[in-house]
Amino acid sequence: MSTLALRDVGIVAARELRPLLRSPFSLIFGMIQPLVFLALFGPLLVGSLRGQENGLGSDVWQWFVPAILVMTTLFGTSTVGANLLGEFVTGAHERMLVTPLARHALLVGRALKEMVPLAGQAIIVVLVMLPFGFDLYPAGALLGLALLTVFGVGLGSLSYALAVAVRRNDWMFWVVHQTLLFPLMILSGMLLPLETGPEWMRVASHFNPLAHMVTAERLLFAGTVDDRAVLWGAIAAAATAVIGLAVGIRAMRRST
Repeated sequence: MSTLALRDVGIVAARELRPLLRSPFSLIFGMIQPLVFLALFGPLLVGSLRGQENGLGSDVWQWFVPAILVMTTLFGTSTVGANLLGEFVTGAHERMLVTPLARHALLVGRALKEMVPLAGQAIIVVLVMLPFGFDLYPAGALLGLALLTVFGVGLGSLSYALAVAVRRNDWMFWVVHQTLLFPLMILSGMLLPLETGPEWMRVASHFNPLAHMVTAERLLFAGTVDDRAVLWGAIAAAATAVIGLAVGIRAMRRST
């Protein structure tokens, strides 16, 4: 990416971050969901699955916390298209289109903006869980966050493309979003291990990029970098980013 393109991305990201910096309450409210899952679902998981042969290993928290970070990224980036729908209504998007900014910068800048609060939330989640026995491996954690950023940019781009496609029937955004989101979550083994599930679910999970992301994050946050599953997670993140950016940039160019 050229220096001019990076400048355009920075301009868009700074514009999108400005409201968040002025009113950080959205970042605080965004912490509610992952903390609720950790506080309420986590103890149930610990009590029912600790020590079983289900792929959790010796520590349930080491298995569960990275999945919560993936879930936070999933929810945070897959809903960003709703913000674009609001800009269609107010005319803000049309005003951005008449600027000399590159179309891909409008997409990448917005998607990167979403990763800033998500990174802050991830750091808080990890710090909160350290006293409860969660082991932090900094190198693996940094690689895991980088992988989430790549995945989040692609997912956010797809969300923007969906918003452009349904701009005349904005209610369809949430219909498509909810229809796809929860099957992908369940088939990723994010909240419960798939090892004890039926064979068809385990087979379906191999074709779910989110499942490869979850597995890779668990390994990276456990300090394991040289594993084939990490490579598959990186491929899933890169493929999501490439496809998302390609579809999203095309949608942005057609949104004029």
